[in-house]
Amino acid sequence: MVSTAPEQQSAQGSKETQFVLVFEEVGLADLGLVGGKNSSLGEMIQQLKSKGVNVPTGFATTAYAYRYFIEKAGLEQKLRTLFADLDLNDVNNLRERGKQARAMVMNTPFPKELDDAIAAAYLKLCQGYGANAEFCKRFGPEYQEICEKFSSDLDVAVRSSATAEDLPDASFAGQQETYLNVHGVKGVLESCHKCFASLFTDRAISYRHQYASKRPDFDEFSVALSVGVQKMVRSDLASSGVMFSIDTETGFKNAALVTAAYGLGENVVQGAVNPDEYFVFKPTLKEGKRPILEKRLGSKEIKMVYDVGGSKLTKNVPVSVPERDQYCINDDEILTLAKWACIIEDHYSESRGKYTPMDIEWAKDGITGELFIVQARPETVQSQKAGNVIRNFKLNGTSDIVVRGRAVGEMIGQGKARVILDVHNLDLFQQGEVLVTNKTDPDWEPIMKKASAIVTNQGGRTCHAAIIAREMGIPAIVGCGTATQDIKSGQEVTVSCSEGEEGKVYEGLVPFEILETAIDNLPRTNTKILMNVGNPEEAFGLSSIPCDGVGLARFEFIIANHIKAHPLALIHFDTLEDQAVKKEIGELTKLYSHKPDFFVDKLAHGIGTIAAAFYPNPVVVRMSDFKSNEYANLLGGKQFEPKEENPMIGWRGASRYYDPNYTEAYGLECVALKRVRDDMGLTNVIPMIPFCRTPDEGRKVLETMEKYGLKRGENGLQVYVMCEIPSNVILAEQFAEVFDGFSIGSNDLTQLTLGLDRDSSLVAHIFDERNQAVKDMVTMVIKTAKKTGRKIGICGQAPSDYPEFARFLVELGIDSISLNPDSVMKTLLDIAKLEESMK
Repeated sequence: MVSTAPEQQSAQGSKETQFVLVFEEVGLADLGLVGGKNSSLGEMIQQLKSKGVNVPTGFATTAYAYRYFIEKAGLEQKLRTLFADLDLNDVNNLRERGKQARAMVMNTPFPKELDDAIAAAYLKLCQGYGANAEFCKRFGPEYQEICEKFSSDLDVAVRSSATAEDLPDASFAGQQETYLNVHGVKGVLESCHKCFASLFTDRAISYRHQYASKRPDFDEFSVALSVGVQKMVRSDLASSGVMFSIDTETGFKNAALVTAAYGLGENVVQGAVNPDEYFVFKPTLKEGKRPILEKRLGSKEIKMVYDVGGSKLTKNVPVSVPERDQYCINDDEILTLAKWACIIEDHYSESRGKYTPMDIEWAKDGITGELFIVQARPETVQSQKAGNVIRNFKLNGTSDIVVRGRAVGEMIGQGKARVILDVHNLDLFQQGEVLVTNKTDPDWEPIMKKASAIVTNQGGRTCHAAIIAREMGIPAIVGCGTATQDIKSGQEVTVSCSEGEEGKVYEGLVPFEILETAIDNLPRTNTKILMNVGNPEEAFGLSSIPCDGVGLARFEFIIANHIKAHPLALIHFDTLEDQAVKKEIGELTKLYSHKPDFFVDKLAHGIGTIAAAFYPNPVVVRMSDFKSNEYANLLGGKQFEPKEENPMIGWRGASRYYDPNYTEAYGLECVALKRVRDDMGLTNVIPMIPFCRTPDEGRKVLETMEKYGLKRGENGLQVYVMCEIPSNVILAEQFAEVFDGFSIGSNDLTQLTLGLDRDSSLVAHIFDERNQAVKDMVTMVIKTAKKTGRKIGICGQAPSDYPEFARFLVELGIDSISLNPDSVMKTLLDIAKLEESMK
């Protein structure tokens, strides 16, 4: 395997015959020499430091060093004999072979020349952080004692880096061991030895054999192990996490996902904590904007810290409640990390000549306050998916929900549950069962590939269970809290990740189907095909459906489902009369001392997410259109809402916005929208005013918007109006002088044209958008819009329900049709045929 004599080891020798290389000497071209992890660290230090990306320095043992050790000790033949009867389907057989292989490696001492090379590299690294180092120069004499300690006892991370690891088509994440807070030459040598042995962990053996049929270079004796020794970032005193330069669930390329928890990053990777999560929009971030689309607070119950004076290298300790109830990094840090994710992604994409989304680990130093990147590797799931087929899972029934958590994978799986709390009981797991456990780590992987789905109590979207489930193509629900208590072994369950970001475990085997739609070679239509999008949590996934933007995004969904409180109850929180409601709102808004900011943040995040998903295509967002009885049902709403006999035609839409009794609440909507357009840079958002009865009312609304910073025509701002009242049709020319476009709301227009309430069972049978009176109204307003040069579309239900109504609109020359997501593809094809026949 290796023929070079040890005396050839010298600083002047070629890289291929060195035992140790510093990170500054290696790059992506050296993956076969120092493994994926170490070659990536060296690449970033060499190429991205000048762009502001911080990476701690260190050194790597080489694949040559590993093979030299194996050959000199005569281990290869012994290992070949040991693995001759390996049976991956027998957990006990795998466990025994792995144990013996690791013992062989650990019981064989390193050659002296390898020991000496590692020790010398470590001491040189220590000297780099010694009393004369830049570290001390920056932080002054008060750090002298720390610097002197570093000169011989630097704390380092010792990480395995296999030559078949962190590849674009296979991650091997966590297959080998990592040791944190290692001190001294003896500690480093022991940890390096353990890393060599960890090439034969049960999970690593299983994983290699799983891929060996596709990649012969993954077999037991082709893979070599490098070890990275890197200066520790003192995130035990601060925070750390994982980030992806792509949305891990949908493959949406324009959003970076950053996760964060207190302490060392191992807990986030292994799913021992539910971390904070932040989404950032990459295109406008690169333009200097601050596009944080979402911030979700994680429970962060424990943190991993140094075990100072203890018997272990690290330990887990509880996080105080005040710390848990706040985000562990600030907005500037979120944006910095996201910028680095963009820089790293762009560099790797350029280096590989193809788009390469990245999986990145980061840490914050609690002493210096600096952020660092400690690992980066290509993402291996979404980047490997075919881009010409949309695959959707759809439940065709329902059942009682047993438990809820974070959805991973947008799929559905089902089977008998198997609750396993201890890794020593893995042999109980059967093919096709649903694995239910507290959390997983790489030791669980031999059975995870047998599972139809995975459910865990702990973890976030970047934890081990989530990453492996995506890679294996099975659904997972993580962070459920009580799954191992609520689900029993042998119980039949359905695990659904197809209903947005919340995953649900249903009782029994609920019927479902898988829908596949090819999206290559789709026709283009003159009529713009838009989509109705209500739930921001579904926006990234829906953006893969070919369309020209969003014709209707409603504020009401975000207010009802994410904000839940009446805006005036937030503005006048201190004077709320119902103490129980006040307590509930207080808990909901505990992160906010100024309660109205909660409304603005949540609304901006929701609208921003939808706008980002379809950027740069237009996204038309309808300002709030709750009726008074619906507003009263929000938390605190009863104190501020009148009781109306017929709220359907009462105080709603535009009439609220300029009313002194409500205008300050409408102001919050305007502030949120201004943040989306100005701060996030999402100028593709077009606000739309609902239920505007007269042109004069429209002018009053525009004046109110301008008061809160939204001026029509400024920064490209257009404002549309809903056409849903007969007066909108009759006075369309006057409305066209006030607004930039119309969107026909066929539901309300039908009700008010025919004079009925569609919710009344007594007259609901008369409701039909295809009624000639309604069609005449539609015809009139489209003609007027064309005459006045205004855009006109439709966002009502009719085109989704009735293909003939869609054809009617196309024949009239309507500019756009906005459809429910499940109607987009079919209507697109129908309209393409119609337009072709009209030529």
